[in-house]
Amino acid sequence: MPPLALTLGDPAGIGPELALAAWLGRGGLDPLPPFFLVADPNFVERAADRMGLPVPVAEIDPETAADVFPRALPVVALPSGAAIAALPGRPDSVHAGAVIESITAAVGLVQAGRAAALVTNPIAKFVLTRAGFAHPGHTEFLAALSVPPGETPPRPVMMIWSPDLAVVPVTIHVPLRAVPDLLTQDLVEETARIVVADLKARFGLSRPRLVLAGLNPHAGEAGTIGHEDRDVLAPAVARLRGAGIDIRGPLPTDTLFHARARETYDVALAPTHDQALIPIKTIAFDEGVNVTLGLPFIRTSPDHGTAFDIAGQGIARPDSLVAAIRLADRLARNAGTAERPAGAEVAPLSAYAGRASQMRHFDPDDEL
Repeated sequence: MPPLALTLGDPAGIGPELALAAWLGRGGLDPLPPFFLVADPNFVERAADRMGLPVPVAEIDPETAADVFPRALPVVALPSGAAIAALPGRPDSVHAGAVIESITAAVGLVQAGRAAALVTNPIAKFVLTRAGFAHPGHTEFLAALSVPPGETPPRPVMMIWSPDLAVVPVTIHVPLRAVPDLLTQDLVEETARIVVADLKARFGLSRPRLVLAGLNPHAGEAGTIGHEDRDVLAPAVARLRGAGIDIRGPLPTDTLFHARARETYDVALAPTHDQALIPIKTIAFDEGVNVTLGLPFIRTSPDHGTAFDIAGQGIARPDSLVAAIRLADRLARNAGTAERPAGAEVAPLSAYAGRASQMRHFDPDDEL
């Protein structure tokens, strides 16, 4: 199977040191699957030296990553050859172009069959926005890259996964007061269908079991504590069940996440961001993995941000990145994405520089 592609993330954040730490922990009784980092090899070498980490770095082509991985961290150079001079904890939009190029090149390698799946290190949207990044976020950019320019991208769904719990927020980064207006039957149904499709295709579940948390306390108490559970969520669940999907709800959120309850479902959907993420970050703070469902390729990511405040101090834990790498490998094997169609052409790395350059010029002096 081809190796996994790991993006740079924000070079001033903890992503580079997590990649180094993950490689250092590659062996043992449960070795990590081979991966390569898409970055500036010289920057990665300097980061290792600065951290005092004994990580040899080897610039490679994706096809040789698995052979190199046991003895050195494989790095695929950015197609443009751009150099990076970022310092830990000092985010700067001057590096936005390299961040975008790393993502674009890694996606291209996955689409070409030269990598089995995509693992992304965290980025800082405010850094990219100052440089003209026009997408709402990291995931939306990946969705746009998944289709030819001008085509409508698929709707991605965020699932946070751990061995003990998997959750999907139906609405994500929106004010709490906006949720009741955004929470429609169609949104709930579309989200559930995307979740079920990927659980079948990539997680190997023949009949996924879903639950839907209520929006209001006690799931609305039959309309006496808000009407959304009765008028929006319950009809959506009924229609999904009528379509053959195994889903229950809306159920009171405060009794949905204890150990016995978790044994009765595979994924919990929740109307709001915090209803979903508070329980999983309480149960599996270091092991949670962000999985993007609904894309035509596999994408996982650590369930944390850039952590500029601790970057370069040697205290960032690689647990979530390691979990993301392991899950990406598992999903790739389940989905059979390793096999490239016979006769398919292998695109050169230079082919992936173009799509990043189609974006507006990155000017470090641009303001929000």
